[in-house]
Amino acid sequence: MTGTPDSAAIEAMDAADPLRSMRKRFTLPEGVIYLDGNSLGPASQEVLGELERATREEWAEGLIRSWNDAGWFDLPLELGDRIGRLVGAAAGQVVVSDTTSINIYKALHAAMGLRPDRTVIVAEGDSFPTDIYMAAGAAASRPQTQVRLAGVDAPVIEDLLDERVAAVLINHVNYKTGELQDMAALTRKIHDAGALAIWDLCHSAGALPVELDAAGADFAVGCTYKYLNGGPGSPAFIYAAKRHQAEARQPLSGWWGHARPFAFEQSFDADPGIRKFQCGTQAVLSLRVLKGALDIWQDVDMAVVREKSIALTDLFIDLVEVRCGSFGLSLESPREGARRGSQVSFAHEHAYEIMQALIARGVIGDFRAPSTIRFGFAPLYIGYEDVWRAVDILDEVLRTAAWKDERYAVRAPVT
Repeated sequence: MTGTPDSAAIEAMDAADPLRSMRKRFTLPEGVIYLDGNSLGPASQEVLGELERATREEWAEGLIRSWNDAGWFDLPLELGDRIGRLVGAAAGQVVVSDTTSINIYKALHAAMGLRPDRTVIVAEGDSFPTDIYMAAGAAASRPQTQVRLAGVDAPVIEDLLDERVAAVLINHVNYKTGELQDMAALTRKIHDAGALAIWDLCHSAGALPVELDAAGADFAVGCTYKYLNGGPGSPAFIYAAKRHQAEARQPLSGWWGHARPFAFEQSFDADPGIRKFQCGTQAVLSLRVLKGALDIWQDVDMAVVREKSIALTDLFIDLVEVRCGSFGLSLESPREGARRGSQVSFAHEHAYEIMQALIARGVIGDFRAPSTIRFGFAPLYIGYEDVWRAVDILDEVLRTAAWKDERYAVRAPVT
């Protein structure tokens, strides 16, 4: 961006936005600038309609018949293929099931089973904690298996790769800083070392183009309640490349992963395809809500989403540094748009209090310990004027020291 735009330029940017019409499909409270879609996306009109049909018609009227008549049983596969289109996966490689943490556990075990002579899992020391916890849990279930952490045991992932590594678990976008990894390049290096690559897409699915098949990824996991707007606690997804499905085994051998679940056999016989990565009975109402959320994406070009994402986050960084740069904020996210997901993070010693003051004024972002204020920019419903107004309010909070009000220092359970 050349120079800081004025209000007229911001208005022109919104007028030229090809995604502008998408905003009216979401239900956003009046007066709120919602910059936390990287934690929980808002509801859409489609979601509310699907939930109404699922409860009043399919459940209340159809009862158990809806497993067949309303297609409940196959929803995890149907929705998996729809997510697959957004993450560069051909049909039959993604299933919606369980939670991100559970799916990480499944993927790690599947990868280690495909490399039985190797005893090391590599993960990132600055990963979202559940990734590290699940890696430790998976390692503890296998004799002599250990976890190596980039940033702890060596500076970067590449330095940890050797003939003992079975699987590498990587966040495509870092949850705190927003830094974006080069999926294709890092997957090649992992494969060159004889290991398998598992990608965590929680902060990239729905925010930017992802090409799992083209990058040669082996497994991937992700959630649906952030940029995909599937609702609080909506089910996660898991990707297993077609080339691995016949041989791969996941440890949670629940009946929905059986080749013939309604044969009620005593011994487990895994489905030969992506169904094997399911576990128990899935949460149908959550799946139906997700179906409504994914309806929106049929009309969306991810390249356009990415272009606007970079423009929004570039604008935010520029405005914050020009208007708020003297108040102790330090940019934690990559400055170059191509190396950044759809979020921007700044560090400040009073980050928690500043964010609470912003939320009280209708600018909703979030705080990540110990000192990060984090802002997510979902291009489907955030505009350039939202960015302009958010920085106005941030400037006011910092300039007047409004964050010093003691009520903003009270820590809530969820930050």
